[in-house]
Amino acid sequence: MSTTALRVGLIGLGQMGRHHARVLRTLDGAQLVGALDPNGDRYRAAGGVPVVADLDALLQLGLDYAVLACPTLLHEPVGTTLAAAGIPTLIEKPLAGDPASARRLAEAFHTAGVPAAVGYIERFNPALIALRQRLEDGQLGDVFSVATRRTGPYPARITDVGVIHDLATHDLDLTAWITGTRFTSITARTAHRSGRSHEDLLAAVGQLADGTITHHQVSWLSPLKERTTTVTGDHGILVADTLTADLSYWANGSTRTTQREALAAFRGVTEGDVTRYAIPKREPLVAEHEAFRDLVLGHGHHTATLHDGLHAVLTAHAALQASRNGATTAVPNLTDLSAA
Repeated sequence: MSTTALRVGLIGLGQMGRHHARVLRTLDGAQLVGALDPNGDRYRAAGGVPVVADLDALLQLGLDYAVLACPTLLHEPVGTTLAAAGIPTLIEKPLAGDPASARRLAEAFHTAGVPAAVGYIERFNPALIALRQRLEDGQLGDVFSVATRRTGPYPARITDVGVIHDLATHDLDLTAWITGTRFTSITARTAHRSGRSHEDLLAAVGQLADGTITHHQVSWLSPLKERTTTVTGDHGILVADTLTADLSYWANGSTRTTQREALAAFRGVTEGDVTRYAIPKREPLVAEHEAFRDLVLGHGHHTATLHDGLHAVLTAHAALQASRNGATTAVPNLTDLSAA
């Protein structure tokens, strides 16, 4: 490995790859030395580094690590080649398009003993980082439910997966991450309204291992772009808007109202104070790259592991199955991939 800046190769210069290129060109301790895309640098994102057409040519540039931002269906063949070559890799989410491919990819890096991570960028959103810390500090007490909304217009960049694997995996991963537990089951309904082969709307209800109920609304059919996560607990709710990186707290009221007979018999919660927190707002993609660079250097592990990525794929696949058979579907347990 280099003793100065780490030499980085980028695979994919499309809608997401171009943003990775932008960050890598200015990332401290790293140097983008080449990119791979059979379609060339159509967004002029590579900044003058060589753009090659095959993986062998990229590997010949002498990489310390790679960023994999090609179509999901190519993650397994490209990723396993990188694992065999001993190249640490940051893999854009989802880990793969199906559980078998995701498991083989995770096992490839585990067997090779090569560091890897999945690019779940919401883990680096300032609002969700602050929300997770407040949950760990016990601000809400026991957590009852987690609800997410992720809607907007159809993105032209997506051609090989539906809204479940492209968007819902963000919410499935962040829900498991902020609560520190895994999904055990999920039920779902989907819709196909845009004439494409994949689903473009998902409504899902899940359950976590600790009994927490989750609800996820995900859609490519809305002109309104929404990205919210709401957590309800003993003491109130926390709401994160990940588009604006804002976090707010609605506390349960502490004063019992007995002005009317109906209210005197009420045994639920009442409205309390509302607080909007001031949060430093760093770009999540920069923070994600810094975390993976540090992982390669052996300085901690703050990224989504391949174990996490596999769980998200298993949960997404269970949601897809549930939408087809109309029944609550169990999320399989993970195999023991201690290094994944």
